[in-house]
Amino acid sequence: MTVRVRFAPSPTGMFHVGGARSALQNWIYARQQGGVFVLRVEDTDAARNKPEWTEGILSALDWIGIERGSYEGPYFQSANADQHRAAAEKLYGLGRAYYCDCTREAVQARTGSQYQGYDGYHRDKNLGPGEGRALRFRTPDEGETVVVDLIRGEPTFENRLIEDFVIARGDGSPVFLLANVVDDMIMEISHVIRAEEHLPNTPKQQLLWEALGVKPPVWAHVPVVVNEKRQKLSKRRDKVALEAYKDEGYLASAMRNYLMLLGWAPSGDREIVPWSVIESEFRLEEVNLSPAFFDEKKLRAFNGDYIRALSVEEFIATCQPWLTGTDTIAPPPWQPDEFDPAAFAAVAALAQTRIAVMSEIVPNVDFLFLASPLIDEAAWAKTMKEGSAELLDAAIAAFDALETWDTEPLKTTLEQVGAERGLKLGKTQAPVRVAVTGRTVGLPLFESLTVLGRERTLARLRGARVRLP
Repeated sequence: MTVRVRFAPSPTGMFHVGGARSALQNWIYARQQGGVFVLRVEDTDAARNKPEWTEGILSALDWIGIERGSYEGPYFQSANADQHRAAAEKLYGLGRAYYCDCTREAVQARTGSQYQGYDGYHRDKNLGPGEGRALRFRTPDEGETVVVDLIRGEPTFENRLIEDFVIARGDGSPVFLLANVVDDMIMEISHVIRAEEHLPNTPKQQLLWEALGVKPPVWAHVPVVVNEKRQKLSKRRDKVALEAYKDEGYLASAMRNYLMLLGWAPSGDREIVPWSVIESEFRLEEVNLSPAFFDEKKLRAFNGDYIRALSVEEFIATCQPWLTGTDTIAPPPWQPDEFDPAAFAAVAALAQTRIAVMSEIVPNVDFLFLASPLIDEAAWAKTMKEGSAELLDAAIAAFDALETWDTEPLKTTLEQVGAERGLKLGKTQAPVRVAVTGRTVGLPLFESLTVLGRERTLARLRGARVRLP
Protein backbone atom coordinates (compact mmCIF):
# COMPACT_ATOMS: atom_id res chain seq x y z
CA MET A 1 0.00 0.00 0.00
CA THR A 2 1.29 3.44 -0.92
CA VAL A 3 0.99 5.81 2.00
CA ARG A 4 -1.00 8.89 0.98
CA VAL A 5 -1.53 11.69 3.47
CA ARG A 6 -3.28 15.00 2.99
CA PHE A 7 -3.23 18.49 4.39
CA ALA A 8 -6.58 20.18 3.88
CA PRO A 9 -6.66 23.85 4.97
CA SER A 10 -9.49 26.30 4.31
CA PRO A 11 -8.60 29.59 2.53
CA THR A 12 -10.52 31.77 4.97
CA GLY A 13 -7.74 33.71 6.70
CA MET A 14 -4.10 33.81 7.68
CA PHE A 15 -2.19 30.53 7.93
CA HIS A 16 -2.43 29.14 11.48
CA VAL A 17 0.72 27.91 13.22
CA GLY A 18 -1.23 24.82 14.31
CA GLY A 19 -1.97 24.12 10.66
CA ALA A 20 1.71 24.54 9.84
CA ARG A 21 2.58 21.92 12.45
CA SER A 22 0.04 19.47 10.99
CA ALA A 23 1.40 20.08 7.50
CA LEU A 24 4.96 19.34 8.65
CA GLN A 25 3.92 16.17 10.47
CA ASN A 26 2.08 14.90 7.39
CA TRP A 27 5.01 15.90 5.18
CA ILE A 28 7.59 14.06 7.27
CA TYR A 29 5.44 10.95 7.64
CA ALA A 30 4.93 10.73 3.89
CA ARG A 31 8.67 11.11 3.24
CA GLN A 32 9.54 8.50 5.85
CA GLN A 33 7.13 6.00 4.31
CA GLY A 34 8.05 6.72 0.71
CA GLY A 35 4.53 8.04 0.29
CA VAL A 36 2.69 11.02 -1.17
CA PHE A 37 1.72 14.34 0.41
CA VAL A 38 -1.52 15.73 -1.03
CA LEU A 39 -2.59 19.35 -0.65
CA ARG A 40 -6.34 19.85 -0.78
CA VAL A 41 -7.80 23.33 -0.39
CA GLU A 42 -11.24 23.08 1.20
CA ASP A 43 -12.80 26.04 -0.57
CA THR A 44 -16.51 25.32 -0.30
CA ASP A 45 -17.19 28.26 2.06
CA ALA A 46 -17.77 30.66 -0.81
CA ALA A 47 -18.67 33.59 1.43
CA ARG A 48 -15.30 33.56 3.21
CA ASN A 49 -12.89 32.13 0.64
CA LYS A 50 -10.55 34.51 -1.15
CA PRO A 51 -7.89 33.76 -3.80
CA GLU A 52 -5.28 35.63 -1.76
CA TRP A 53 -5.85 33.27 1.16
CA THR A 54 -5.15 30.31 -1.13
CA GLU A 55 -1.94 31.96 -2.30
CA GLY A 56 -1.13 32.62 1.35
CA ILE A 57 -1.40 28.88 2.08
CA LEU A 58 0.92 28.01 -0.80
CA SER A 59 3.43 30.72 0.18
CA ALA A 60 3.40 29.67 3.83
CA LEU A 61 4.06 26.06 2.89
CA ASP A 62 6.89 27.20 0.61
CA TRP A 63 8.41 29.11 3.53
CA ILE A 64 8.49 26.11 5.90
CA GLY A 65 10.01 23.88 3.24
CA ILE A 66 6.96 22.21 1.67
CA GLU A 67 7.54 23.75 -1.72
CA ARG A 68 5.29 23.86 -4.74
CA GLY A 69 6.02 21.03 -7.13
CA SER A 70 7.14 18.67 -4.37
CA TYR A 71 3.62 17.45 -3.53
CA GLU A 72 0.42 16.40 -5.27
CA GLY A 73 -2.02 19.23 -5.78
CA PRO A 74 -3.30 21.67 -4.86
CA TYR A 75 -6.72 20.17 -5.42
CA PHE A 76 -9.87 22.10 -4.60
CA GLN A 77 -12.77 20.59 -2.69
CA SER A 78 -15.30 22.52 -4.77
CA ALA A 79 -14.27 20.49 -7.83
CA ASN A 80 -15.76 17.39 -6.17
CA ALA A 81 -19.24 18.82 -5.57
CA ASP A 82 -20.93 16.30 -7.90
CA GLN A 83 -19.27 13.36 -6.12
CA HIS A 84 -20.35 14.76 -2.75
CA ARG A 85 -23.97 14.88 -3.90
CA ALA A 86 -23.71 11.42 -5.44
CA ALA A 87 -22.47 9.98 -2.15
CA ALA A 88 -25.38 11.58 -0.28
CA GLU A 89 -27.84 10.09 -2.78
CA LYS A 90 -26.18 6.68 -2.49
CA LEU A 91 -26.51 6.68 1.29
CA TYR A 92 -30.18 7.63 0.95
CA GLY A 93 -30.74 4.87 -1.59
CA LEU A 94 -29.08 2.33 0.70
CA GLY A 95 -31.39 3.30 3.54
CA ARG A 96 -28.46 4.66 5.53
CA ALA A 97 -29.82 8.22 5.47
CA TYR A 98 -33.24 9.86 5.70
CA TYR A 99 -34.75 13.30 5.25
CA CYS A 100 -35.75 15.49 8.14
CA ASP A 101 -37.35 18.94 8.33
CA CYS A 102 -36.93 19.47 12.06
CA THR A 103 -35.72 22.83 13.29
CA ARG A 104 -33.53 23.24 16.35
CA GLU A 105 -36.51 24.84 18.11
CA ALA A 106 -38.70 21.81 17.38
CA VAL A 107 -36.08 19.40 18.73
CA GLN A 108 -35.69 21.51 21.86
CA ALA A 109 -39.45 21.60 22.36
CA ARG A 110 -39.66 17.80 22.16
CA THR A 111 -36.64 17.05 24.35
CA GLY A 112 -37.06 19.92 26.79
CA SER A 113 -33.32 20.63 26.63
CA GLN A 114 -31.21 22.97 24.56
CA TYR A 115 -28.22 20.70 25.07
CA GLN A 116 -29.61 17.37 23.90
CA GLY A 117 -28.86 16.33 20.35
CA TYR A 118 -31.24 15.25 17.64
CA ASP A 119 -33.81 12.72 18.88
CA GLY A 120 -34.34 10.67 15.70
CA TYR A 121 -37.88 11.97 15.24
CA HIS A 122 -37.98 11.47 11.45
CA ARG A 123 -36.17 8.13 11.32
CA ASP A 124 -39.27 6.24 10.26
CA LYS A 125 -41.40 9.04 8.77
CA ASN A 126 -40.32 8.17 5.20
CA LEU A 127 -40.00 11.80 4.13
CA GLY A 128 -38.72 12.27 0.62
CA PRO A 129 -36.38 14.98 -0.58
CA GLY A 130 -37.79 18.48 -0.58
CA GLU A 131 -37.02 22.11 0.02
CA GLY A 132 -35.74 22.73 3.53
CA ARG A 133 -35.32 19.01 4.27
CA ALA A 134 -31.87 18.03 5.51
CA LEU A 135 -30.46 14.56 4.93
CA ARG A 136 -29.39 12.76 8.11
CA PHE A 137 -27.17 9.71 8.43
CA ARG A 138 -28.80 6.85 10.32
CA THR A 139 -26.29 5.78 12.97
CA PRO A 140 -26.37 2.21 14.33
CA ASP A 141 -28.52 1.64 17.42
CA GLU A 142 -26.14 -0.90 18.93
CA GLY A 143 -22.49 -1.79 19.07
CA GLU A 144 -19.38 0.34 19.10
CA THR A 145 -17.23 2.21 16.64
CA VAL A 146 -13.54 1.62 17.30
CA VAL A 147 -11.12 4.18 15.90
CA VAL A 148 -7.63 2.80 15.30
CA ASP A 149 -5.36 5.75 16.09
CA LEU A 150 -1.57 5.65 15.82
CA ILE A 151 -1.26 8.08 18.73
CA ARG A 152 -4.29 7.39 20.93
CA GLY A 153 -4.63 3.64 20.60
CA GLU A 154 -8.21 2.56 20.01
CA PRO A 155 -10.73 5.14 21.24
CA THR A 156 -14.13 3.47 21.40
CA PHE A 157 -17.49 5.18 20.90
CA GLU A 158 -20.90 3.70 21.72
CA ASN A 159 -23.03 3.97 18.61
CA ARG A 160 -26.21 4.66 20.58
CA LEU A 161 -24.64 7.90 21.81
CA ILE A 162 -23.88 9.18 18.30
CA GLU A 163 -26.85 11.20 17.06
CA ASP A 164 -28.17 10.93 13.52
CA PHE A 165 -26.08 13.71 12.04
CA VAL A 166 -26.73 15.88 9.00
CA ILE A 167 -24.78 15.00 5.84
CA ALA A 168 -26.59 17.35 3.42
CA ARG A 169 -28.30 20.66 4.11
CA GLY A 170 -31.81 21.68 3.23
CA ASP A 171 -30.59 23.08 -0.11
CA GLY A 172 -28.99 19.75 -0.98
CA SER A 173 -25.37 20.82 -0.43
CA PRO A 174 -23.31 18.23 1.48
CA VAL A 175 -21.78 19.27 4.81
CA PHE A 176 -18.11 19.09 5.76
CA LEU A 177 -18.27 15.63 7.35
CA LEU A 178 -19.43 13.96 4.14
CA ALA A 179 -17.42 16.11 1.74
CA ASN A 180 -14.26 15.43 3.70
CA VAL A 181 -14.83 11.66 3.56
CA VAL A 182 -15.61 11.65 -0.14
CA ASP A 183 -12.55 13.76 -0.94
CA ASP A 184 -10.33 11.36 1.00
CA MET A 185 -11.84 8.44 -0.90
CA ILE A 186 -11.31 10.08 -4.27
CA MET A 187 -7.69 10.88 -3.40
CA GLU A 188 -7.11 7.42 -1.89
CA ILE A 189 -5.88 8.84 1.40
CA SER A 190 -4.47 6.07 3.56
CA HIS A 191 -3.59 8.03 6.71
CA VAL A 192 -5.34 11.05 8.20
CA ILE A 193 -3.04 12.99 10.52
CA ARG A 194 -4.77 15.94 12.15
CA ALA A 195 -5.39 17.76 15.44
CA GLU A 196 -7.27 16.06 18.26
CA GLU A 197 -10.09 18.62 18.03
CA HIS A 198 -11.34 16.53 15.10
CA LEU A 199 -11.44 13.31 17.14
CA PRO A 200 -15.15 13.66 18.12
CA ASN A 201 -16.03 13.71 14.41
CA THR A 202 -13.93 10.66 13.62
CA PRO A 203 -16.48 7.94 14.57
CA LYS A 204 -19.06 9.70 12.39
CA GLN A 205 -16.66 9.84 9.47
CA GLN A 206 -15.62 6.25 9.99
CA LEU A 207 -19.27 5.19 9.88
CA LEU A 208 -19.60 7.07 6.57
CA TRP A 209 -16.56 5.30 5.11
CA GLU A 210 -17.99 1.93 6.09
CA ALA A 211 -21.49 2.76 4.83
CA LEU A 212 -20.02 3.75 1.46
CA GLY A 213 -18.23 0.41 1.29
CA VAL A 214 -14.66 1.65 1.64
CA LYS A 215 -12.10 0.76 4.30
CA PRO A 216 -11.43 3.76 6.59
CA PRO A 217 -7.95 5.30 6.72
CA VAL A 218 -5.53 4.97 9.59
CA TRP A 219 -6.11 7.86 11.98
CA ALA A 220 -3.60 9.88 14.00
CA HIS A 221 -4.82 12.74 16.17
CA VAL A 222 -2.01 14.98 17.42
CA PRO A 223 -2.43 17.12 20.55
CA VAL A 224 -4.16 20.47 20.27
CA VAL A 225 -1.94 23.57 20.46
CA VAL A 226 -2.73 25.87 23.41
CA ASN A 227 -1.67 29.25 24.82
CA GLU A 228 -0.14 30.01 28.24
CA LYS A 229 -3.61 29.73 29.82
CA ARG A 230 -3.97 26.28 28.28
CA GLN A 231 -6.70 27.54 25.96
CA LYS A 232 -6.79 26.36 22.38
CA LEU A 233 -4.96 28.87 20.18
CA SER A 234 -7.54 31.22 18.66
CA LYS A 235 -7.23 33.55 15.67
CA ARG A 236 -9.39 36.06 17.52
CA ARG A 237 -7.37 36.04 20.73
CA ASP A 238 -3.83 34.80 20.08
CA LYS A 239 -0.96 35.55 17.74
CA VAL A 240 -1.29 32.56 15.43
CA ALA A 241 -0.64 33.77 11.87
CA LEU A 242 2.49 32.18 10.42
CA GLU A 243 2.83 35.15 8.06
CA ALA A 244 3.05 37.53 11.03
CA TYR A 245 5.93 35.57 12.53
CA LYS A 246 7.68 35.53 9.16
CA ASP A 247 7.36 39.30 8.72
CA GLU A 248 8.51 39.92 12.29
CA GLY A 249 11.71 38.12 11.44
CA TYR A 250 11.45 34.54 12.60
CA LEU A 251 13.58 32.23 10.47
CA ALA A 252 11.86 29.38 8.69
CA SER A 253 14.41 26.90 10.05
CA ALA A 254 13.74 28.00 13.62
CA MET A 255 9.98 28.00 13.17
CA ARG A 256 9.72 24.52 11.74
CA ASN A 257 12.14 23.11 14.33
CA TYR A 258 10.01 24.64 17.09
CA LEU A 259 6.70 23.53 15.57
CA MET A 260 7.88 19.93 15.48
CA LEU A 261 8.53 20.09 19.23
CA LEU A 262 4.85 20.74 19.94
CA GLY A 263 4.00 17.29 21.22
CA TRP A 264 7.24 15.49 20.32
CA ALA A 265 10.96 15.65 21.09
CA PRO A 266 14.11 14.30 19.41
CA SER A 267 16.38 11.86 21.21
CA GLY A 268 18.71 13.04 23.95
CA ASP A 269 18.56 16.20 25.99
CA ARG A 270 18.29 18.54 23.02
CA GLU A 271 15.71 20.56 21.16
CA ILE A 272 17.59 22.54 18.51
CA VAL A 273 18.59 19.92 15.96
CA PRO A 274 19.18 19.80 12.21
CA TRP A 275 16.09 19.19 10.11
CA SER A 276 17.64 15.94 8.88
CA VAL A 277 17.54 14.64 12.47
CA ILE A 278 13.87 15.53 12.81
CA GLU A 279 13.05 13.81 9.52
CA SER A 280 14.93 10.73 10.65
CA GLU A 281 13.72 10.49 14.25
CA PHE A 282 10.11 11.71 14.20
CA ARG A 283 7.59 8.99 15.01
CA LEU A 284 3.84 9.52 15.15
CA GLU A 285 3.62 6.79 17.77
CA GLU A 286 5.84 8.85 20.08
CA VAL A 287 3.74 12.02 19.94
CA ASN A 288 2.58 13.09 23.41
CA LEU A 289 -1.14 13.04 24.20
CA SER A 290 -1.09 16.21 26.31
CA PRO A 291 -1.96 19.63 24.84
CA ALA A 292 1.08 21.34 23.35
CA PHE A 293 1.94 24.80 24.73
CA PHE A 294 2.92 27.31 22.05
CA ASP A 295 5.45 29.34 24.02
CA GLU A 296 6.34 32.47 22.06
CA LYS A 297 9.15 33.33 24.49
CA LYS A 298 10.74 29.95 23.84
CA LEU A 299 10.28 30.36 20.10
CA ARG A 300 11.96 33.76 20.32
CA ALA A 301 14.93 32.23 22.14
CA PHE A 302 15.08 29.49 19.50
CA ASN A 303 15.12 32.09 16.78
CA GLY A 304 17.94 34.01 18.44
CA ASP A 305 20.03 30.84 18.51
CA TYR A 306 19.34 30.24 14.82
CA ILE A 307 20.28 33.84 13.98
CA ARG A 308 23.58 33.54 15.84
CA ALA A 309 24.34 30.30 13.99
CA LEU A 310 24.31 32.12 10.63
CA SER A 311 27.56 33.21 9.07
CA VAL A 312 27.95 37.00 8.96
CA GLU A 313 27.43 36.89 5.20
CA GLU A 314 24.22 34.88 5.64
CA PHE A 315 23.08 37.26 8.34
CA ILE A 316 23.63 40.31 6.13
CA ALA A 317 21.67 38.67 3.30
CA THR A 318 18.86 37.66 5.67
CA CYS A 319 18.56 41.24 6.94
CA GLN A 320 17.82 42.71 3.53
CA PRO A 321 13.97 42.65 3.62
CA TRP A 322 13.99 44.72 6.84
CA LEU A 323 16.65 47.10 5.51
CA THR A 324 14.62 47.91 2.40
CA GLY A 325 10.99 46.96 3.13
CA THR A 326 8.71 44.65 1.14
CA ASP A 327 5.02 44.34 0.32
CA THR A 328 4.39 43.08 3.86
CA ILE A 329 7.36 44.51 5.81
CA ALA A 330 7.35 48.25 6.55
CA PRO A 331 10.25 50.24 5.08
CA PRO A 332 12.94 51.44 7.52
CA PRO A 333 12.95 55.08 8.70
CA TRP A 334 15.84 56.09 6.44
CA GLN A 335 15.71 56.90 2.73
CA PRO A 336 17.23 54.31 0.36
CA ASP A 337 20.09 56.63 -0.64
CA GLU A 338 20.99 57.14 3.03
CA PHE A 339 21.81 53.47 3.55
CA ASP A 340 25.53 52.63 3.54
CA PRO A 341 26.17 48.90 2.93
CA ALA A 342 29.77 49.22 4.12
CA ALA A 343 28.70 50.79 7.42
CA PHE A 344 26.11 48.09 7.91
CA ALA A 345 28.64 45.35 7.18
CA ALA A 346 30.97 46.92 9.77
CA VAL A 347 28.40 46.48 12.57
CA ALA A 348 26.56 43.37 11.32
CA ALA A 349 28.44 40.90 13.51
CA LEU A 350 27.79 43.07 16.57
CA ALA A 351 24.08 43.29 15.80
CA GLN A 352 23.81 39.57 15.09
CA THR A 353 24.55 38.69 18.71
CA ARG A 354 21.94 41.14 20.06
CA ILE A 355 18.73 40.46 18.20
CA ALA A 356 16.21 37.65 18.58
CA VAL A 357 14.05 38.46 15.53
CA MET A 358 15.23 40.01 12.31
CA SER A 359 12.99 43.08 12.57
CA GLU A 360 15.06 44.20 15.56
CA ILE A 361 17.92 44.99 13.21
CA VAL A 362 16.31 48.32 12.28
CA PRO A 363 16.31 50.02 15.72
CA ASN A 364 19.81 48.70 16.29
CA VAL A 365 21.33 50.39 13.23
CA ASP A 366 19.00 53.24 12.25
CA PHE A 367 21.27 55.84 13.93
CA LEU A 368 23.89 55.12 11.24
CA PHE A 369 21.65 56.04 8.33
CA LEU A 370 19.64 59.00 9.61
CA ALA A 371 20.68 62.65 9.58
CA SER A 372 19.81 62.79 13.26
CA PRO A 373 18.91 59.96 15.67
CA LEU A 374 15.34 59.08 16.59
CA ILE A 375 15.30 60.14 20.23
CA ASP A 376 13.48 57.92 22.70
CA GLU A 377 12.09 60.64 24.96
CA ALA A 378 11.77 58.28 27.93
CA ALA A 379 15.44 57.35 27.54
CA TRP A 380 16.36 61.04 27.26
CA ALA A 381 14.47 61.95 30.45
CA LYS A 382 16.04 59.05 32.33
CA THR A 383 19.58 59.83 31.22
CA MET A 384 19.93 63.58 30.74
CA LYS A 385 19.89 64.64 34.38
CA GLU A 386 21.91 67.08 36.46
CA GLY A 387 25.53 67.10 35.37
CA SER A 388 24.85 65.72 31.89
CA ALA A 389 25.46 69.08 30.20
CA GLU A 390 28.93 69.43 31.74
CA LEU A 391 29.73 65.82 30.93
CA LEU A 392 28.77 66.30 27.26
CA ASP A 393 30.86 69.47 27.11
CA ALA A 394 33.87 67.54 28.39
CA ALA A 395 33.23 64.60 26.03
CA ILE A 396 32.94 66.92 23.03
CA ALA A 397 36.23 68.64 23.88
CA ALA A 398 38.05 65.37 24.53
CA PHE A 399 36.74 63.64 21.39
CA ASP A 400 37.47 66.68 19.25
CA ALA A 401 41.10 66.57 20.37
CA LEU A 402 41.63 62.91 19.47
CA GLU A 403 44.23 62.25 16.82
CA THR A 404 42.95 58.74 16.07
CA TRP A 405 39.21 58.04 15.78
CA ASP A 406 39.03 54.42 16.78
CA THR A 407 37.41 52.19 19.36
CA GLU A 408 40.12 52.03 22.04
CA PRO A 409 41.08 55.74 22.03
CA LEU A 410 37.38 56.66 22.23
CA LYS A 411 36.84 54.33 25.17
CA THR A 412 39.97 55.46 27.03
CA THR A 413 39.12 59.11 26.52
CA LEU A 414 35.55 58.78 27.83
CA GLU A 415 36.79 56.75 30.81
CA GLN A 416 39.09 59.65 31.70
CA VAL A 417 36.22 62.15 31.36
CA GLY A 418 34.16 60.06 33.77
CA ALA A 419 37.00 59.45 36.21
CA GLU A 420 37.54 63.18 36.56
CA ARG A 421 33.93 63.39 37.80
CA GLY A 422 34.01 60.28 39.95
CA LEU A 423 31.89 58.29 37.47
CA LYS A 424 32.33 54.75 36.21
CA LEU A 425 32.22 54.17 32.46
CA GLY A 426 28.62 52.91 32.48
CA LYS A 427 27.35 56.16 33.98
CA THR A 428 29.60 58.25 31.77
CA GLN A 429 28.66 56.70 28.46
CA ALA A 430 24.86 56.69 28.98
CA PRO A 431 24.30 60.38 28.03
CA VAL A 432 26.70 59.99 25.10
CA ARG A 433 24.84 56.92 23.84
CA VAL A 434 21.44 58.63 24.00
CA ALA A 435 22.81 61.75 22.30
CA VAL A 436 24.33 59.74 19.46
CA THR A 437 21.92 56.80 18.98
CA GLY A 438 18.72 58.08 20.63
CA ARG A 439 18.47 55.06 22.95
CA THR A 440 19.93 53.67 26.15
CA VAL A 441 20.55 50.21 24.67
CA GLY A 442 22.00 49.07 21.39
CA LEU A 443 25.26 48.12 19.77
CA PRO A 444 28.55 48.58 21.65
CA LEU A 445 29.02 52.34 21.94
CA PHE A 446 32.61 52.83 20.91
CA GLU A 447 32.41 50.54 17.88
CA SER A 448 29.28 52.50 16.91
CA LEU A 449 31.07 55.83 17.23
CA THR A 450 33.94 54.51 15.13
CA VAL A 451 31.61 53.58 12.26
CA LEU A 452 29.51 56.76 12.62
CA GLY A 453 32.64 58.87 12.28
CA ARG A 454 34.10 61.93 13.98
CA GLU A 455 32.03 64.66 12.31
CA ARG A 456 28.63 63.03 12.75
CA THR A 457 29.37 61.98 16.32
CA LEU A 458 30.46 65.45 17.38
CA ALA A 459 27.52 67.04 15.58
CA ARG A 460 25.09 64.84 17.52
CA LEU A 461 26.79 65.51 20.83
CA ARG A 462 26.60 69.27 20.17
CA GLY A 463 22.97 68.96 19.10
CA ALA A 464 22.13 67.16 22.35
CA ARG A 465 24.03 69.74 24.35
CA VAL A 466 21.85 72.50 22.89
CA ARG A 467 18.75 70.77 24.27
CA LEU A 468 20.14 70.88 27.81
CA PRO A 469 20.05 73.94 30.08
